[in-house]
Amino acid sequence: MQYFIDVILPIPIQKTFTYTVTEDEAKFLQKGMRVAVSFGKTKMYTGLVFNIHQTAPTLYEAKDIYQILDEEPLVNERQLQHWQWISSYYMCSIGDVYRASLPSAFLLESETIIIKNDKDIDESDLLDDEFLIYEALQHQSQLTIHQVSDILGKKKVMPIVNSLINKSVIIVQEEIYEQYKPKLVRYVRLHQNYTNNDSLEDLLSELSRAKKQRTAVLSFFQLLAAKKPIKAKDLEEKAQVSSSILKSLVEKNIFEFYHIKIDRISFKGEVNDLKKLNNFQEIALKEIKESFKNKDVTLLHGITSSGKTEVYTKLIQEVLDQGKQVLFLLPEIALTTQIITRLQIYFGNKISVFHSKYSINERVEVWRNVLENKSKAQIILGARSSVFLPFSNLGLIIVDEEHETSYKQFEPSPRYNARDAAIVLAKIHKAKILLGSATPSLESYFNAKQNKYGLVELNRRHGNVLLPKIELIDVKEKYRIKEMNGHFSNRMLKLIQEALDNKEQVILFQNRRGYSPVVECKTCGVSPECPNCDVTLTYHKFKHELRCHYCNYLRSMPNSCGACGSNTLDTKGFGTEQIELELKKLFPNFKIGRMDLDTTRGKHGYQRIIGAFESKEIDVLVGTQMLSKGLDFDNVSLVGVLNADTMLNFPDFRAHERAYQMMVQVSGRAGRSRKQGNVAIQTYNPLHQILQQVSTTNYVNMYDEQLQERWQYNYPPYYRLMKITLKHRDYNKVDSGINWLFKALQQSFGDYVLGPSAPAVSRIRNQYIKNLIIKIPPKQSLAETKKHITKIRNTFEAVKDFRPIRFITDVDAY
Repeated sequence: MQYFIDVILPIPIQKTFTYTVTEDEAKFLQKGMRVAVSFGKTKMYTGLVFNIHQTAPTLYEAKDIYQILDEEPLVNERQLQHWQWISSYYMCSIGDVYRASLPSAFLLESETIIIKNDKDIDESDLLDDEFLIYEALQHQSQLTIHQVSDILGKKKVMPIVNSLINKSVIIVQEEIYEQYKPKLVRYVRLHQNYTNNDSLEDLLSELSRAKKQRTAVLSFFQLLAAKKPIKAKDLEEKAQVSSSILKSLVEKNIFEFYHIKIDRISFKGEVNDLKKLNNFQEIALKEIKESFKNKDVTLLHGITSSGKTEVYTKLIQEVLDQGKQVLFLLPEIALTTQIITRLQIYFGNKISVFHSKYSINERVEVWRNVLENKSKAQIILGARSSVFLPFSNLGLIIVDEEHETSYKQFEPSPRYNARDAAIVLAKIHKAKILLGSATPSLESYFNAKQNKYGLVELNRRHGNVLLPKIELIDVKEKYRIKEMNGHFSNRMLKLIQEALDNKEQVILFQNRRGYSPVVECKTCGVSPECPNCDVTLTYHKFKHELRCHYCNYLRSMPNSCGACGSNTLDTKGFGTEQIELELKKLFPNFKIGRMDLDTTRGKHGYQRIIGAFESKEIDVLVGTQMLSKGLDFDNVSLVGVLNADTMLNFPDFRAHERAYQMMVQVSGRAGRSRKQGNVAIQTYNPLHQILQQVSTTNYVNMYDEQLQERWQYNYPPYYRLMKITLKHRDYNKVDSGINWLFKALQQSFGDYVLGPSAPAVSRIRNQYIKNLIIKIPPKQSLAETKKHITKIRNTFEAVKDFRPIRFITDVDAY
């Protein structure tokens, strides 16, 4: 009787692959275990068992598996169900979801190893390159393909390796190795020779001349009184000796080292009781619980600084008391650093954090802790990828700042929205989900108004502090009457000075990093452009370089124009770096900080800046949209938006909604603890309806107006959107491909196909880009539409000329 398994491979191919296993293996294997399998001629992949059966494949001969990698399933049934939904809804392969879900340490690497054959070889048959490899194998037991490449100084070495295989000089084997290494801490104990008192006296007299070694031994006995295992590092600090002293004591068989495996992430400190809620928070909590009786999804619309986090903590505590897990999703890593600190005060070591700034090994540990339902993984705090963790008994999901675009993954596939994926995940686990925001997305608020979701409002700020006073400053008028100093109006500078004089802090928002987005020659008007993308290079003054923010190409700032040789180069526009430098000149006695992608690189970049601002080491913090995401600083009395117009004039149907959300969110950072804060927004168009709505914080008015426009022009939440993107290095190929596709789609969907169009940046990393957008009316079946698009895609990819073009489908592309 033959047994087979269907395996998911981490490759972008829609189907699973069948391999053959023995009867014993079939009995041992379970869904969700990993197996190493060969795929293609030389590749070895880590596959995931999806199904165990006895039906042989019809189109190909099933290969044997290479080895079983797990004793217990690494992925559970509910996860696989969730992956299938993501794969079908977002039109991507389940292999893509598998690759995105598992920390890369679990996807074992394959490295081709070559070994010398033991047969007698006639060396005269070998060519020069072949002899070099043969000679290297006389000195080394094995070589990798990379090492062969280095020895020969060539990139393409496979033909030479193949020739050596044919001549039976070498054998090839695939070596699979784990990447995950547990963190081991070195401890010290006495050698078994020194267990009784006599031997200890001899020892101390023996060491009378070696003073440092004697000190180390005496310090060891002092630490031993605590009756805890002694870390080598602690002993070094206590005795004030180097590691070489301990090493020599080990060599003399006085001490011995041993290792204990520990988690990389742990919390030390006291756990406090939850804060008492005020009346408004109590009412909101009661309404959420009521809403959860009938609805699985509830939207908490609470204005900025209304104390939503405190409401969350009460809900979390109740779910933990039922012995269930909680997933707390946050849009930005910057936000996790602050919320971790706040939640750890209440929940201590029950919290695990999961996001991309953590190392591979740390992510593996969190994965295992969640899989085994350990006490330290009862609350998972993380960015969008946390929806893929192996939860077994999820009770509650909280999606904080649910309107954020950071929840949407754009590249690479799967292009999922973590908020929507979390709603489906909650449904699979029969858990409840709470969406929280001061400026909900139009779709979520629409669903709440349509009675699809529950809706709870929280309209009072914590401590009854008033919402900030919002002032619009007309920059056009200020330039006319010469009241601008650099990029600051005199009114903005006056407000900053007042706040600093009162020993209060200021946040300034400019949603563009670098010094200047354009460098232009005053003589001929030419700007240096990126050679790989259709975009001008951004000037970064600190490193005196021009950088592309799309492909990271960089070059040093030229002294003269590359087109005409003139040395009159000028910068246009301004980013956070320029604002920081201007402020240092204007306010030389105050500390200016900057928070953007350039200053927060590295795991602790965010923590360092947020920590310095919280402890009042920074007086003015300049930053990009990272600052707008729910951060809580109690001494900020002024928030300044330096240029509101760039957000409003963005070519996107959500530009106005996003601009409103961004400005209200960043305004909400002002005056959070004691007195009313101030917000100053510089704009060329103070009468714009969105800015007027921001100045009165009138969400409902903005919602009604935007909804009317969406209905008029057939956009979400009434119609669904699907975007198809083609990419290739040859512009003509992309152009003919998109035109063919447009005609094919237009025959099926008529006027609901928009395009073809090129995006604002039409070439990135030397790939030309063209888009089509398909609108799907409310009564049209989404599943049927997707089937039809898949058919058209298959026909498109069958055309020889179109085969090399990259075809990307993005469902709900906003």
